[in-house]
Amino acid sequence: MAVLDKIRSKGILLVGAVGLALLAFIVGDFLNSGSSYFNKSREVVANIVGEDINIKDYSAAIEQMTEVYKIETGKSELNEEMTAQLRTSVWESMVNEKILNAEAEKLGLAVSPDELSDKLIGNNIHQLIQQRRSFAGENGQFSRANLIQFLNSLEQTPANEEMKQQISKAKSYWKFWENTIKNSILQEKYTALISKAVTANSLDAKMAYQDKKTSVNVAYVVQPYFLISDSAVKVSNSDIKDRYNKQKEQYKQEANCGISYVSFPIKPLPEDYKEAETWINKLSAEFKTSPDVVGLVNSNSDVMFTGRGYSLQTVPASLKAFAFGGKTGDIVGPMFANDTYTMARIMESGIMQSDSVKLRHIFLVEKDIVKADSLVAAINAGGDFAALAKKYSAVKQTADNGGEIGWLQDGVQGIDKEIITTAFLKATNEVFTIKNAQGVQIMQVMEKTAARPKVKLAILERKVVASSKSYSKIYNDAKQFAVNLTSDKFEKSAKDKGYVVRPAMDILQTTEKVADLPQSRKIVQWAFKSDKNDVSDVFDCGSVFVVALTTEVNKKGYRSLEKVTDQLKAEIIKDKKAELMISNLSAQLAKNPSLEALAASMKDSVKVANAVNFSSYQFGAAGMEPTVIGKASVSTLNKISAPIKGNAGVYVIRTFGKQDNPQPFDVKMETMQLNSRMSYSLPYMIIQDLKDKADITDNRLNFF
Repeated sequence: MAVLDKIRSKGILLVGAVGLALLAFIVGDFLNSGSSYFNKSREVVANIVGEDINIKDYSAAIEQMTEVYKIETGKSELNEEMTAQLRTSVWESMVNEKILNAEAEKLGLAVSPDELSDKLIGNNIHQLIQQRRSFAGENGQFSRANLIQFLNSLEQTPANEEMKQQISKAKSYWKFWENTIKNSILQEKYTALISKAVTANSLDAKMAYQDKKTSVNVAYVVQPYFLISDSAVKVSNSDIKDRYNKQKEQYKQEANCGISYVSFPIKPLPEDYKEAETWINKLSAEFKTSPDVVGLVNSNSDVMFTGRGYSLQTVPASLKAFAFGGKTGDIVGPMFANDTYTMARIMESGIMQSDSVKLRHIFLVEKDIVKADSLVAAINAGGDFAALAKKYSAVKQTADNGGEIGWLQDGVQGIDKEIITTAFLKATNEVFTIKNAQGVQIMQVMEKTAARPKVKLAILERKVVASSKSYSKIYNDAKQFAVNLTSDKFEKSAKDKGYVVRPAMDILQTTEKVADLPQSRKIVQWAFKSDKNDVSDVFDCGSVFVVALTTEVNKKGYRSLEKVTDQLKAEIIKDKKAELMISNLSAQLAKNPSLEALAASMKDSVKVANAVNFSSYQFGAAGMEPTVIGKASVSTLNKISAPIKGNAGVYVIRTFGKQDNPQPFDVKMETMQLNSRMSYSLPYMIIQDLKDKADITDNRLNFF
């Protein structure tokens, strides 16, 4: 009982202790089990109209777009600029797709499987499919047969790992266009629906007709604003502030920042040039006498000897005269130009060879290799190569096309070197076999381009680049500049060391490249995580080191008065000049009531703008002057106007030569023309308006 009483007396404390322990257990369990939740939240690259976009999905979309671009252009490598453009393109496409799908769902719009199939492989194949090079026939036009052949190839069982990867890329390529076309159809439906509500009516048509019905010629005199010095007018701070408050909505801004930076180019130092010179001189004698020039070149040169012949079009420009003016065994160099030391030796001259060869093949896997000899014999005896390829070749993509591989260029990358070398030595229609680890290929030369003069060169070359020692020295220079550097010492320290400080303003979160600095996206990421006056560590931007200072950090909202003061001041100065000019020209008109007399007093001449009407975009040679055009359209003929404030100056005009359009008003025609003009911009305007109003959280800065 004593024990029970003691427990009861301490009950509240025990309950509290147990409660805290239980809470700790629950919280701990939540944090452990919920770690996946937090990890997922860290993987969200964006939220678009309520839908989270995972970084893996976004990265996969970028990879897909990259592969599509490579297939479409034939390029295997992308530079930094193109990579950035592709990332931006994927983002824009993803935003448009998510917003459009959300709107379409509200309205009950969808693309049915039958609709999509009709546009992909049916009777109304979409233009985007018809424009693909992958589905073009020999005449360069869309081929339905090639499309069907492509789609069939996606279902084939790969014979090897290389084929498996090719099929995977082909499937990704097709899925990209399938999704693109689906979204295109959906957007067309949505735009068609909205366009029914956004259409010209009879009043719009009547107004458009009246705007261009009557045209006049306009004689005018203009006094440009630059004739009055800016210092002749005074602008107060209150003038600027009042103007800012009146048009503040014009100065909306996204979050942005500004930096100052010092760059340290990674370039060769004098000792690097000396080392390269020593290198070329050391190998010079051996290059001239060595019986194994190919081995020497491939072990030491920046340019490998592949056995490929150079034509007049492909030989390096600095070696053209030597290559095609010399004979086998001739040597030139060492030479130095464009930071490069070069020697060259003619390995073979007097070659006449094609640049390209068209091939077809029959690929036999290991179990079918025994059929190779009989197939070659059958072909040489007049057998139908295309029919045999369709029957026996293991590569379905080419087999369905009679085994045709297509045109291959001399020196093309990614193709078995033995195939290329042998093919260019063979005559048209000649058959040869190539055996490798995957099986046997029976090849036939279908066509060859006309032979042209070529020469084989062994080129011993070294471009002078920054050595590891130079790299370290330049990095240390940048590091020493950055160490213990504060914002107030940034400019002075740079000046003392002879470094140039450069500004980079209005950097957005989406900015891919700062000024002309390569690989500088990392600087953008740093700047948006920094405070004003923070100094960075050293950034390695590939070919340059950079140390930066954050000079501005501006939140989303409105540009400050200080940021737009110069712009506002220029506007006010222009307005005040216009007031002075209008007053002066009015006084002169009172004394000289003709346009010619006014022009003479200004030591100028009368100019003419012909066929001006209310719908005109330009006022003769004066350009965009909408106010002057509007005044001219309603002015009394042959009457001198009061001074008119324009964009470039103050005008005085006189209209003459009125011309009426004899075409009668046709409401149907005018409405159709208005709607036609609107149809070009409406799809973009709709999407842009939806994007402006959509709830989008962009976290790309955390990942790229």
